[in-house]
Amino acid sequence: METILYHATTIAVVAVLIVLLLGLRSMLKGDSPNLSQKLMRWRVGLQFLAIAIIVAYALIVH
Repeated sequence: METILYHATTIAVVAVLIVLLLGLRSMLKGDSPNLSQKLMRWRVGLQFLAIAIIVAYALIVH
């Protein structure tokens, strides 16, 4: 279980980084404001998921 949560943490953090960079790129290019907002909402949701996985990992390891 520890290994699964460890890798899930890595995947979640990378997903947050990718969505963050896509959202910033969209804002800087001046693309659709709706797309930027949608990407930032996804980022917030993914950050919540990443934190939940990290907390679960911490609870299981200790």
